[in-house]
Amino acid sequence: MTAETIEAMRPALLPVFALVTWTIVMWFWMFATRIPAMQKANVDPNSLQGNVQLKDLVPARAMNASDNYNHLHEQPVIFYALAFYLSLTGGADNINVMLLWSYVGLRVVHSLIQATINKVTLRFLVFLLASIALIALVVRELFRLFL
Repeated sequence: MTAETIEAMRPALLPVFALVTWTIVMWFWMFATRIPAMQKANVDPNSLQGNVQLKDLVPARAMNASDNYNHLHEQPVIFYALAFYLSLTGGADNINVMLLWSYVGLRVVHSLIQATINKVTLRFLVFLLASIALIALVVRELFRLFL
């Protein structure tokens, strides 16, 4: 791969790096909230069978960042695949890069809502907007490929 080719791929890959970085931020947030909550509730980690049991032992607010961390490993998998696909196949035009960044921004907002106020309807609206960004990327790529 030439330096020119790598540089052409960069715009679609920077949002990938940004979302990976945000996922790591949420990892730290998860531990910063969950471990103190477990200590306060005198939870023995060795007695746990998973998050389901932990949710019964600590306040829900202490699990919000953990739940969000898990969410960042679900739908964003599609985002990562799309971003790499677009960067490798020449589909990373300005609009698609804007959609990739929009998705990242919306996922950050989603995380902040879930980890703080956790208003489900607001969180769902942001999730829906992020999903629309992914759908728009797929539809634009289908048009590029077949029309």
